[in-house]
Order: sequence, then C-alpha cells, then structure tokens
Amino acid sequence: MEEKLPEDLANLSELDEKSLLEVLTGRFTQNLIYTYIGDILVAINPFKYLSIYEKEVSQRYKCHEKKSLPPHIFAVADRAYQSMLGRLATGPKNQCIVISGESGAGKTESTKLLLRHIMELCKANSQLEQQILQVNPLLEAFGNAQTVMNDNSSRFGKYIQLRFQNSSVKGAKINEYLLEKSRVVHQDEGEQNFHIFYFMLAGISIEDKEIYGLLDPTHYRYLNGRFGQEDVVQTWRVKYAEVCNAMDMVGFEEQEKVDMMTILAGILSLGNITFETTENDVLKVLESSRGWLKATAGQFGVQEEDLLKSLTCTTSMTRGESIRRLHNQQQAEDARDSIAKVAYGRVFGWIVSKINELLAPKVDFDVELNEIGILDIFGFENFAVNRFEQICINLANEQLQYFFNHHIFLMEQKEYKEEGITWETITYKDNKPILDLFLTKPIGILSLLDEQSAFPQATDRDFVDKLNSKFKAAPNFEVVRNHTPLFTIVHYAGKVQYNASGFLEKNRDTIPANIRELLINSVTPLLSVLFAATISRTGTLMPRKAKLQVADDNFNSTRKQSVGAQFKHSLAVLMEKMFVAGPHFVRCIKPNRSKQPGQLDSKLVMDQLRYNGLMETIRIRRDGFSWRPTFREFAERYNILLLKPDLPSDKSSCMSILNSTELSGWKCGSSRLFFKYWHQEELARLLERLGRAAVVIQKNYRARICRRKYLALLAELRWQRQAQREREEREEEERRRQQLEEERKRRLELEQENLRPASPPVPLPRKKKPEPRPRSVLSGILKAPHLPPVPRPRSKLFEATPFDNELNENFHLDASLVLQPIDEERIKEKHLKKTNTIRWFKETQVRKLTRDGSFPSWFHGMISRRHAEDLLIDKPLGCFLVRVGQSREGYTLTFRGADRCRHYMVEMQTNGKYVILGEDRAHSSLTDLVQYHSLEGIKPFMELLTVPCGQMCDQEPDYEELKAFTSSSSALESSAEESYQDIDTGSDKVHLQLQRLFLPPGGNSNVESHKPPVLKRISDRRRRVEAAQVEHKDDDPTHESRPFPRLYPSIRLAMREIQQIQQHFQQSQEQIQVPSGKPLGSWKRKDA
Repeated sequence: MEEKLPEDLANLSELDEKSLLEVLTGRFTQNLIYTYIGDILVAINPFKYLSIYEKEVSQRYKCHEKKSLPPHIFAVADRAYQSMLGRLATGPKNQCIVISGESGAGKTESTKLLLRHIMELCKANSQLEQQILQVNPLLEAFGNAQTVMNDNSSRFGKYIQLRFQNSSVKGAKINEYLLEKSRVVHQDEGEQNFHIFYFMLAGISIEDKEIYGLLDPTHYRYLNGRFGQEDVVQTWRVKYAEVCNAMDMVGFEEQEKVDMMTILAGILSLGNITFETTENDVLKVLESSRGWLKATAGQFGVQEEDLLKSLTCTTSMTRGESIRRLHNQQQAEDARDSIAKVAYGRVFGWIVSKINELLAPKVDFDVELNEIGILDIFGFENFAVNRFEQICINLANEQLQYFFNHHIFLMEQKEYKEEGITWETITYKDNKPILDLFLTKPIGILSLLDEQSAFPQATDRDFVDKLNSKFKAAPNFEVVRNHTPLFTIVHYAGKVQYNASGFLEKNRDTIPANIRELLINSVTPLLSVLFAATISRTGTLMPRKAKLQVADDNFNSTRKQSVGAQFKHSLAVLMEKMFVAGPHFVRCIKPNRSKQPGQLDSKLVMDQLRYNGLMETIRIRRDGFSWRPTFREFAERYNILLLKPDLPSDKSSCMSILNSTELSGWKCGSSRLFFKYWHQEELARLLERLGRAAVVIQKNYRARICRRKYLALLAELRWQRQAQREREEREEEERRRQQLEEERKRRLELEQENLRPASPPVPLPRKKKPEPRPRSVLSGILKAPHLPPVPRPRSKLFEATPFDNELNENFHLDASLVLQPIDEERIKEKHLKKTNTIRWFKETQVRKLTRDGSFPSWFHGMISRRHAEDLLIDKPLGCFLVRVGQSREGYTLTFRGADRCRHYMVEMQTNGKYVILGEDRAHSSLTDLVQYHSLEGIKPFMELLTVPCGQMCDQEPDYEELKAFTSSSSALESSAEESYQDIDTGSDKVHLQLQRLFLPPGGNSNVESHKPPVLKRISDRRRRVEAAQVEHKDDDPTHESRPFPRLYPSIRLAMREIQQIQQHFQQSQEQIQVPSGKPLGSWKRKDA
C-alpha cells in the first residue's frame, strides 16, 4: 500500500530541503503532480497524459471544499471564480492567476486547463465560451515553436482578461507581449520556426498549395530545408485542421484567411531570394531565385520591379531632393529579412486585434464588469547563446518574481509590524536591485540601450563597453573579457551570459519608408491594412479603417519608440492591472531536461525550489496570516452570523462574530484581523449553512403563499361557475317563456287568418336564368382566404410544468384574468420577428441550403417545437429534422432521443459558419453539419444523427407559420404578373419545394398551371442559362464563391518558372553525378 503523503507542504512537521524534496518526489512517482503550499499550487510537469482532467473530475471541482478533494489546477480556477463573484472572504473583486516557471515546465497547458474549467463554471449555453476556448490553439499555432528546452514553447507572452457580468462571461481580451520575430528568419540548431508554417505545409491540399504558391517544404530557406517524419506530418495535418476550425469559430472571414495564408506563403518565398554582386559592383538577384522574386511579388500583391528596388536600394528625401543609396549584398539580405520579420509580426498582432474585436463584451458602457486575468508568459531561459529576446524574457520573469515576493513576503510582514502582531521576520531573496539595474532612469540597461540605439553609427560593442563602465561595481553585473560583445547578469534564477550582437538593430526594429510605402499600396487588402496600422506605446498593433497611400508623421512618431521601451511600458501596465486584483499563484516545476515522463532530476528540481523561494513561502504560509481583512470589511461580510440587524462595523462586532464561531488561530490587530488561509473556507461553510436554512424557510413560506392564492383562486372559480349556472338557468327559463309567448301569438294569428274571406291567387314573376360569371370572379372565389387551422392537441412528448404564481401577498385575484384577451402588442411583436426571420431566410439561406435544385429531406421549414415533436413521436431512435427558428435568425435541430426529443440550437456566425450551440466545431453549411454529426456525436450526450425525417408523414404537417413567405404570399395576394416574377427569381424546382414546405394546407403549389406562355418561355430560358453556369463553375477558378489571392495568375506563373529551374538543376546534378545526400546545401545559411 502506497504511503499517504501530505497534500499541503505547509503542514510538514519538519521543514527542510530534504523532507520537502522527498514529499514532492513521492507524490510525483504516484502521478500526484499537484501539491499545495497553503493557497499556492505547485505543479510538476508529468510529460505524459493523465486521466485527471476528464469531465467527471471537472464536475467534482465545482464549488468544492478544499479539504474534500486532492490538490488540482481546477481548484485554483474555482477559487478565483468564486472570489470574483464575492462568494469567499471578500466582496466581488477582480482576480488574476499568475503562472510562472521555467520554459518547458507546463505553463501553457496549465493556462488551457484553467480556461476550460472557468468556462465550465460560468456555462450559460453561450457560443462565446467555445470561442474563448478556441483562442489558445489559434495563438499557439502562430506564437509557439519548438526549442531545445520545449517542444511547444511560447515565443510570446499573453495576459488573458475574461470579462464577467454576474456569473456569466460576456467577453475576453488578449494582451500580447514581445513576439520573437527573429525566429522567422533564423533558428538555432535543434529548433524550428513557428508552428503555423509546418501546419500549413502539411495540412493544405495540393490544389490550395497551387493557389497560395507553395512547393515542397524542403525548398524553403527559412525552414532550414528540413521537414518532419510521416507520423509528425500527420500530427501537423490534424493541427492545421484545428487551426482552421478555430479561426472559423472565433469569426474570421474566408477572404481574411486566404489573405493571411498568402502572406505566410510570401514570407517563405521571400527567404529564398538571394543576391550576387556583378563585376561592376552592381547588386542583382540570382537567376535561380528570379522565380521566387516573382512569386513573392504575387503573394504580397505588389509589382516585381517595385519589390526588387525596395530590396536593393534605399530612397530618402533631403531638402526636397530624392536620393537613392544602393545596398551591398549584406544590406539587401538584411532588408529581405526585416520585411519577413515585420510582416509576420504584423500578421500576429492583427490576429490578436481581430480576436479582441470579435470577443469584445456586447454590453452597455455603463455596465460594470468583473474580471479574471490569466498570465501565461515566457519562462526563464538560459541557452548556449542568449540574445536580445532572452534578456527581455528574463526581465519579465524578474518582474513576476518581484510581484510574488511583494504579495507573499513584503506586504504581509509589513502589516504584521504596523498592526503590532508578534512575528519573527522571514528573510527572502529580494530581486529589487536586479530590476533597478534594468529599469532605472537614466542609467539602467534599457535606458542605455535606447541611448545607443539613437546613434546611427553606434555598434553593439559600444553598448557593451558602456555597460561595463557603468555597472562594473554592481553586484548583479559581471564584465566578460572577450572580442565578442558579451556581458553577464546574475538573475534570481542564476547567472546568464548574453551575446549583445544584434541588440541595437533589434531594439530599433525599423523598416525603411520605401518598403513600408510599397506594402501599404499592396492590392492584398490585409497586407495594406497591416502596414498602414500604428503601434501603441505597449507595442500593440492598432489597424486603421481607411487605406493610406503614403507614410505619415503619426506612424513615424509612434515608431520612434524602441522595442525595449515598448516592452518596459507594457510590463508597467501589466503590473498595474495585477496589483489591484486578487492574486492566485501556480508555480510550475520542470522535472528533467530530457522531457521524459516518470523521471525526476533531484538537483534540477531543488534548484527551481530554491530560486523560486518555495522554502520561505512554506514558512510564511505555515506561520503567517494570508487573509487580513479590516474590521469594517469583516463585519459587513459576516454580520449575518449573529442574526442581528444593524450591527456596527467595529472591532467589538467582529469579536462577537468570531466568539460565536469555533475558529481558532486568528489574531486581532489595531485596525484589521489576521486569519490563516484555511479560515476563509470555514467561514464560507458557516455562511453556506445559513444560506441553506434560508432556502428552506423561503421554500415553505412561498409554498404557503402559493397554496393560499391557489385556494382563493379555486374558490373564486367555483363561485363564478355557480353564478354561471344560475345565469344559464335564468336564461333558459326566460327562453322557454318567450317560446310559449311566441307560440300563443302564432295561434292567434292563425285563428284571425282563418276568419278572413278567400281571394284569387296572384301569379309570381318568372326568375331570370343566371348568367355565367367572369373568370376573374371565379379566381377571386378560389383565392378566398382559408379558415384558420384547428388547434392540434398537445404533443405526446410534452411535459407540463407547474403553474408559476405571483409571490406578492397583495395580489388581487380576478378569475377574469385567466381568460383575458391576448395582448395585441405581443402578437405584433411575434409577427414582426417571424417576418424578419422569413426575410433573412429568403435573402441569405435559400441558395446555401439547396443542392441540385432541391431542399434536403431533413429540412422542414418553419414549424413549431410541438409540431416537430409530433413528427418524430413514432420515428426510430436517432431520427432528426432541421427547422427554421420562429423568433430568431437561425435553425433548430430536433433529435429523437431514447426517452424524449432534444432541441439543439444552430447558430449562424458573422462569418457565415454554422455551429451547434455548445459545440467546438464550425461548419460551412448545414449539410456539412448534418454529415459531420452523423459520424461524431453531439455533446453532451454524444448522440448520432441516423435517419432524416422526410417531409411526407401520416398527418398533414402544419406549415401555417410560414404562409407569409415571400414567394407564396405573392402568389396568393399580389397580381399574377408580379407573383410570377417573384417565383421566377430562382430555380422553379426550388420554389416548388418551398411552396410544398411553406404553403398552408390546401394551397395550390402548381406554379406552371398559372403561368401564361410568355412567362413560361422566359423561365425556361433562365433555367438553361443557370444550368450552363453551374456546369462551368468548377472550371472557372475565379468564381466568386471561393476567395482567391488577388494576383493568383502571377503566382501560378512564378511557381511554374521555379519548378522548371529546379528540374533543370536536378538534371544537371545527375549528369555530373553529384551525391544526392545533401541536395539542398545551397540553401543553408552561413550566418550564425
């Protein structure tokens, strides 16, 4: 039997490094990867799948007690959510979850699990929750890459802000930090480019590769001429499908996706453009890469000559004169790589901006929203060669460590001293001096970097010399004597040596004005928008609505801010948000460097525990008081425990409340109370007990009130029935009396008639023969309105709900209200909604829903919920139909389940995709949706669609709801010519089916029987033209139903030219018998 190890390290009897490591190692070998330190979670990456994240586990961690379940990442999400709603110690307050750890420690996976559980907690049957969950795989594809430390390393930082109104999510915002753009053009040995390039090349079909201008992946210089094995490529293919689905779910348009993929293909083609210097020192493009130049120009939507000029020379204006400076080979390659880096960075920034636009809260500005922020930022890095990106990443980790120290040690111990609490000070490793080394003005590292970047002639060596002269006496800075510009920083996690080569250029991050102007005037709309956009102080892309033709001062003034200054400002804004929120910490630990499951390197783990300060954290969580409310906050929150109204919010009230409980271990200061982390849950349990008691009282009181009203209503109805019977008896008696009176009068009249003398008969006039009615009159009779349908009995599957009475005691009972007339305004509103839905269906859906001129058998028009259930009552399990919503622009899928019918709402998103509410997959059409769910079950019951419910059934369907459909109503009410024109606007076969679906019972659906010969000939000719268009649709690649790149013909020509050059090269290689082991050696870069 396995030893029961403590779940909370704050409860260790002996606190030393050995016992701490033994507990963590023992739990790790038992696959218990989560451990508490008070309210802080320690997570060790298992490097394998564990079955602790299933749906059943997630359900158990909803509103749970901490002691009742083992430590889990779901418990952190639940605690943050309940704290945001004010259900724990404090009132409603913004929360933030800080996830920290080395690269490869599992921060990204922890973020996805936190998001998933929070969406489960706030589930309100909204598609927004699924859209938010799709953001992570989308950003991972464009922002993550394989490194030597991590196969899925985040090469950017993100802070996800979830916005809530009460308990339901209303929107989300993504803040991104410092994308590693240099990875696009250069990767170290054993590393890869961003995932999206590999996903795209593996997942795109052969036809789409031709459209975008993509060739064999091993041809591309920016991918180092390498690709994956077949099993890896298959995984990438699945990932690409997930990325495309994520873009559809979030709401990206098809044309935007095409433009984005075309730009990515252009970036790959751009990397294959190489230059050579002629004998006259003139720079030109190699003949072998002419095709790549042409392909890049087509993919970027610019002219080939203009692109070549921007790569080989720089144009500047001096005193009104245009001056051209020719590039040397190195400058041309730098210009090429800078275009690739900036273009990819702008695409990534646009994706984040688009996500924020699509997921923005759709509420009034005056509505106050609460927030939960999740910080998933790059982990601490120490590579063989550390560059500008690493120093920024490690600065961010220094800032997070300071935030942790400030909350856990500095602020807490300061309050103990101020409040007079007896406390033995715990010393910790303060990293404030390291932050000052970076951020102090004007002599911090970032300030000196900006200063050197402002001088055009300054070099990276000058920058390092400046650092050596300023910080040679600083304890956290070490001078490195080397011909290469190197320097060392002693971080909180250890020493890191930085190579300053490229620091100044990366910090400037400039792009020549002629290149920017060229791309602004691109015929690819997305690329034009990207380069016309401005950059905010925090480095965020801000796209403009209008297309600009030339560079303006606003852009230049914004771009003057360096990358280091932008990153510094963005960190300051992030810290400002986090300091005003309630923090929750997740410390991720990497068990080994080989990324192997089941292996734990004790030295590596112990090093992480030391520099994270977890030993000191355990001490302060064991001996300290993590919850420190003021007297007023505590009294206002827990005064109900005394069951006394109008309790003053002072110290005496707090003492009375606490004395009524059985809490122990708390302390009282001069202005606030001090509690252990577990006291919050015990007080919350007491409040919950009172809440349950209040519910019982309310339940019985409401039952009593409702029963009293019910009995009064019953008595009133009985009185009215008795009065009705008495009134009917009186009316019957009066009727009989009148009959007797009429009978007596009739007898008197007969008697008087018999007494009169007889008179001769008078001949009557002969009736005229009725003349035939004109045809228009007959047609008018035929067009008489139908009688309203007889109400159908309730569905056999309909389950009645209890009557919901008013709870107001002063409610005046009037039985006449039970039979009051229907509200006219409500009828008008319902009719208006139905009319709008019909118009939406006719204008946007008819052509999408028809296939080969007819509707699918499972489509039933606009029928009611009860009618749909009646149609499916005798059908087999899995039978289904799709109907148009009666009060909304969308559909409902009705499914015959085992014991009842289920109704799934089908939403149409802004980008035209169809999604079943709660599902995580978008479909291009309803037919695709039905086909997909005939193979994959619908969540949460995983039900498969088996048999479509045809439109022919035993009883005549009631399609009265859509009798106002445009085509049918015009045929019944308007003149004959107008109705024929309306009906003839589409395929006659389609409209015949529309009439069968939407005309009321008894309506004549034969269109041809009413058409005059002229209109018949017109409709026949129109059908022949449409049939010819359908036949040639597949042969025409520019058909408007499929978006294409703007310069698609140029891309095709360039691809053919490249393939011809490659074939010629291979033939020449075979002739001179060059070994085929390294056919791509010419593409290998020689730069470091």
